Amino acid sequence: MTGGETLSRATDSGVAAGVTGVVVVAHGGKSVSSEPTTAWQPAVLRMVPLARAVRHALRGSGAVVIRPRFRLRGWNGEQAQPVNDLAGILDGLGHRFGPVPIVLIGHSMGARAALRVAGHPAVAAVAGLAPWLPAGEPVGQLAGRRVLLVHGNADRITRPQDTWAYAERARPLADVMAIEIRNADHAMLRRAVLWHSIAAEFACRAFGVRGRTGQVAEILRNSASDPHRVML
Repeated sequence: MTGGETLSRATDSGVAAGVTGVVVVAHGGKSVSSEPTTAWQPAVLRMVPLARAVRHALRGSGAVVIRPRFRLRGWNGEQAQPVNDLAGILDGLGHRFGPVPIVLIGHSMGARAALRVAGHPAVAAVAGLAPWLPAGEPVGQLAGRRVLLVHGNADRITRPQDTWAYAERARPLADVMAIEIRNADHAMLRRAVLWHSIAAEFACRAFGVRGRTGQVAEILRNSASDPHRVML
């Protein structure tokens, strides 16, 4: 990860002590690019309000929210650099905070990387938002994890059908919840408040924190009763 990560405690009182968990919010990128990431790229900026919503929902819980940047903008085939970056930061968080549970929330390429590293022993749950999940993505690493997959049916960048196929392959191994958002685009700008609410509520449930009331909370609370996916 770059040195430009953002680390904030949900209580807004610093990160020195009493950390009970960590949320890692991973941004998207490109399939191929050797260009370094910067703080001002749209994929990076898009995670700012989402991370803020998660942090707000977890305030007072002792959880921290970290919003790192990948070294490069691209996945770059077998190099899969974002996977290496995320694996490295998970190890670093263990050294910094000890054996606290980690929740991964990734968008697009960041979702693919997050799902790939979900087998790390510190990871308790992982959410993929508008994920990039081409055929053949592994699912074995998801065993025993809580998994949320969310895709807008107006996405023209990554394929919702690939996400639903991935969810079906993962279900025998993990607690998988799938949500389809009507008329939502890849950038999560349409119906942005709903995207943020889903991510925040998922983090709350993963840490056992009381979240909000309402439709999203009810859906995630009853996820085990729906074997397929929910439309919002």
